[in-house]
Amino acid sequence: MATAAPGKTAESADEGQGGDPGPGGIWRPATAGVIAAFVGFASSFAVVLEGLTEVGASHAQAASALLALSVAMGVCAIFLSLRSRLPISIAWSTPGAALLAGSTVPHGGFPVAVGAFLITGALIVVSGLWRPLGRWVSAIPAPLANAMLAGILLPLCLAPAEAVHSDPAIGLAVVLTWAVVGSVRKLYAVPAAVVVAVVLIATTTHIRTDTLGPMWPHPVLVAPHFTFAAAIGIALPLYVVTMASQNIPGIAVLGANGYHPQPGPLFGWTGVFSLLSAPFGGHAVNLAAITAALCAGDEAGPDRARRYRAAATAGGVYILLGLVASAAVALVNAAPPHIIEAVAGLALLGALANSLTAAMADPGQREAAVVTVVVTVSGVTFFGVSGAFWGLLAGGALYGVRHWQSRRAAGDGSGGGAGPGAAAPGPVADPSLPEPDRS
Repeated sequence: MATAAPGKTAESADEGQGGDPGPGGIWRPATAGVIAAFVGFASSFAVVLEGLTEVGASHAQAASALLALSVAMGVCAIFLSLRSRLPISIAWSTPGAALLAGSTVPHGGFPVAVGAFLITGALIVVSGLWRPLGRWVSAIPAPLANAMLAGILLPLCLAPAEAVHSDPAIGLAVVLTWAVVGSVRKLYAVPAAVVVAVVLIATTTHIRTDTLGPMWPHPVLVAPHFTFAAAIGIALPLYVVTMASQNIPGIAVLGANGYHPQPGPLFGWTGVFSLLSAPFGGHAVNLAAITAALCAGDEAGPDRARRYRAAATAGGVYILLGLVASAAVALVNAAPPHIIEAVAGLALLGALANSLTAAMADPGQREAAVVTVVVTVSGVTFFGVSGAFWGLLAGGALYGVRHWQSRRAAGDGSGGGAGPGAAAPGPVADPSLPEPDRS
């Protein structure tokens, strides 16, 4: 049973007699939901479109996928929020889209990618139904999972610099807008950069309307094709980054705001909606992390029991935003080189900083984390399997060797005096220092 922590006992100015909401109590959840949906969509749709295009989606298929993801997110958020009376915010997998953006078109084209999306959705469903699988994902050392994500994000975060070099006027305007707005309110930095990019593209670029295609999105059904290489190289890394970077942090955000739902059913339902969107090109939907704080925190009003309305409102807005999917694709196609990629890179800088910090926090695991980053960034492929999988595998292998060596050294040291073949003692930890963060 999902439970919420009790709210503050003090009366709020936004609440009326008997707990009835005043005008602020009615509108604040709705306003927070609208802002959360706009921020979530505007700050990452470019990443999603780039990822879909890189794995072979046509313009029509990319618009269909954006529509399918938006509808799946919206319906899932409305359903779970109204069902649980908790602010369950849903988002598409931005780290997963970043993974796709760093990939290449699989052998067999977009149908192979769609097959991988279906496998990912099925794995997420199984994670909700079968606890051992969820525990296995949680058992992946956090530094390695974050290092893999950092390796995926790093090439994408170079795009702002490339945009400034290739188109200084627009590139600098977008980057400076992001920096200035971010210094005042970080949450709105990327949406502001998107608005500036749209205005500059519309006013400085000649857009041929005959090449834009229909402005109203049409669902495009893609028959999936399943291959072993795509299952290992796309589906498995997509599943890991979605669970480790979205679903598990999403539960943590809810807990930090006093809401404690059972994770299994939430994972299962996001997997179901991922499966429903996949045949139309959607890669994955999951619990929101960053925008979840808008719907679950104080921005959604003083009454915790009514904050679920913010998440439900966000769901409705996501559905409406899905109707502009074709316009979003047209904007991306009309933009000068690197400009949309620059917006995507700016949107991912915070995630890159967080993942690098978490990956390098523990000195004992830093070497394995660096190996994971380097192999992932290299983009090497073997047997058609992408570098993200090999990065995690290489880092995991080194992590296992170092862990075995440390346990063996500890066992030898506990056996008494040092013999002739004993290793020289390493540095001794100062017990007065705090333990390293292993979260």
